Amino acid sequence: MNALYKLWLGTRATVFWVGFALSTLLAGLLTPLAWLFPLKYRYPATTLWNRFNLWWLKVTCGVNYQVWGRENIPTDSAFIIMSNHQSTWETFALTHIFPQHLSWVLKRELLKIPFFGWGLRLIKPIAIDRGAGRAAVKQLSHQGKALLEEGISIVIFPEGTRVKPGESLPYKIGGAILASHSGFPVVPVAHNAGASWPRHAWIKQPGIITVSIGPAFSSKGLKADAINQRVQDWIEAEKSRLPPVSPQPGN
Repeated sequence: MNALYKLWLGTRATVFWVGFALSTLLAGLLTPLAWLFPLKYRYPATTLWNRFNLWWLKVTCGVNYQVWGRENIPTDSAFIIMSNHQSTWETFALTHIFPQHLSWVLKRELLKIPFFGWGLRLIKPIAIDRGAGRAAVKQLSHQGKALLEEGISIVIFPEGTRVKPGESLPYKIGGAILASHSGFPVVPVAHNAGASWPRHAWIKQPGIITVSIGPAFSSKGLKADAINQRVQDWIEAEKSRLPPVSPQPGN
């Protein structure tokens, strides 16, 4: 990457981050008003922030995305999304890709972040203490089942942390235990967002991120280990099929 091109990407990223920060500040300041409305109205209002930043990322940094397998999204019940985790990008893109109300399994510390954490509280997340061990898994299982029965789908990253493209980690069992305990369908998701928005990176690489939604499968009668292995096998195989994130003409 030559110096001028790197400077150009850095300038574009700076413009993006300014808009990202301002939109987060505005959304956080409006959070108290959102609590006056029922959840069915709060959720779409809250996710306007996600939609804006996806558009702003495209405008400023030339980062777009495509989705494979939209037809695999269940329409007759809530479900559990189990996705690989490479970037910050998917944490706000999935709410735009999936039309259903989504709740997120996340570390409790995120709720303490000013403005951003305030907005997270609006969407009924499952905020766990990652050092709590079995207690965290029990919380996920019981709180997650209750949300699913309300018609709210759950997003979980079984790797437990962001993982660089080309690398892999053993999948944690919590999401699979929730699926086995609740009996709700599981939807595996694979993507390559880390190639465009690497962890802790200021610069965003222009191009098209690919998100692949796999066929949903029933978790009824399946043990957690079997569910976890099935999800891991599909995601890891699908990641190798995804096209590279390449700059598009004009970006």
